[in-house]
Amino acid sequence: MSQNPSTSTSQVTSEAARRRTFAVISHPDAGKSTLTEALALHGQAISSAGAVHGKGSRRGVVSDWMSMEQDRGISITSASLQFDYRDCVINLLDTPGHADFSEDTYRVLTAVDAAVMLLDAAKGLEPQTLKLFEVCRARRIPVITFINKWDRPAKDALELLEEVENRIGIKPTPVTWPVGIGGDFQGVVERLASKPEEGMVRFERAPGGATLAVSEQLSAEEAASRFGDAYAQAVEESELLAETDANHDQEKFEAGATTPTLFGAALANFGVGQLLDLLVDIAPSPFDRESDAGQRRAVDSDFSGFVFKSQANMNSSHRDQLSFVRICSGRFERGMQVTQAESGRTMSTKYAQTMFGSSRDTVEEAWPGDIIGLVNATGLRVGDTIYAGKKITYPPLPAFAPEHFGALVMTDTSKAKRFRRGIAQLDAEGVVQVLYSERRGDATPVLAAVGPLQFEVTIARLRAEFDAPAHVDNLPYQLARVTDAAGAKALKTAPGVEIFTRPRDGAILAAFPNKWRLQTIQSDYPDVKLVALLAGGQG
Repeated sequence: MSQNPSTSTSQVTSEAARRRTFAVISHPDAGKSTLTEALALHGQAISSAGAVHGKGSRRGVVSDWMSMEQDRGISITSASLQFDYRDCVINLLDTPGHADFSEDTYRVLTAVDAAVMLLDAAKGLEPQTLKLFEVCRARRIPVITFINKWDRPAKDALELLEEVENRIGIKPTPVTWPVGIGGDFQGVVERLASKPEEGMVRFERAPGGATLAVSEQLSAEEAASRFGDAYAQAVEESELLAETDANHDQEKFEAGATTPTLFGAALANFGVGQLLDLLVDIAPSPFDRESDAGQRRAVDSDFSGFVFKSQANMNSSHRDQLSFVRICSGRFERGMQVTQAESGRTMSTKYAQTMFGSSRDTVEEAWPGDIIGLVNATGLRVGDTIYAGKKITYPPLPAFAPEHFGALVMTDTSKAKRFRRGIAQLDAEGVVQVLYSERRGDATPVLAAVGPLQFEVTIARLRAEFDAPAHVDNLPYQLARVTDAAGAKALKTAPGVEIFTRPRDGAILAAFPNKWRLQTIQSDYPDVKLVALLAGGQG
């Protein structure tokens, strides 16, 4: 099916230009989900922000919809929020911060045009932060940095910038600069050339932080009178930054050489409005994407998109499966016929929805940059391309090298059918990699994961969603390599090696207890194919 003749290319281009599609990423506990809600609050998509679970009477964040997330106060799976702000449509994806759920985060990063990286002002760069910066750089995703929790004791602001530049090689270009040291946050000096007025924006916390903070523009004279040395120091440091060429440059930002940087406090809603405005002003809109053959699909050409996430049972009233699709080109219209590139099968899109956390609404049309959910789209898997008109296949999503292996054992054999259905569902979602070996048989699948928390999620969801209790027996493997049929045959009886098949894509994996055993096997079997997967924590 070609582009709807009633839809002009100029309309598609215009709608795409209004989209800002970005992910919020960070190390665990940097305040990522809190910032997500604060952004939605500033966009007037919600009237009261939730916060980390357990803060008095305040509810859990809207993007953390899974009971396990709400119980632990962490994000386990990504969530999509869409809302209007100014003249733009915001597609915001909240991601897990914990390294055990890196796969979900990295898949989300294939579906966005920019990223907001949170740094904890007291901790600076942390291991997961470093890895995520590297992934963004490898994927050429422009990054805006938000230094969070400035209302608490923190490192020196200039020291934080130096740490980012020295350890990552990306130059921070502050667009706001704090008035007051960490723990004594009074407001910010705005440094963008588009805001040349002198003075500062003063912040005042709203009761409980659940509603918008009060902000007030002060002139230079007012700021100097009220904040004295703190304001004078902020101005002096801002001038020093200008002398070191730490000013925003759009081309360098889009090339990934610089990261525009803001200071704020998401829980108090300080600086969040400036961040949302900055995203509208400088974040790139959807662009032409490359196919797996290296050809570019223009945003104003026929419809296309790819599945970057699959999720079942997001809401107890919706016991169904949702395939998250990033629209890359053309106009999507509910009910249109599209083709699945991998199988050539034609499918209808009658049940299409837009998401706001676990809430959903039917979507009639969508444009490049939007995230839509296709309900019970049988046969769609993570990484699949769908299109209308001229065929295109987008590059496959990366597979990750598991570092933890465990045999999944059902504890009630009378529920074997539910157990198998649950495992198939969680495998399709990519919650874990599900493997099988001749040694254990089909009744005992083996879970392979980047981190052990993925095992806990699997067990919890099997119990809660499929009434299929199970437990995991840990296996003594730490790494895996892709091999072929000849390699599997050669290594079948090798001590300390187990051969698995991965039904998801038909891959054959050889698992090893440690890198030394792998090195020995490579030496003893030099002709055997052993190909490394993408490192789970490195991308």
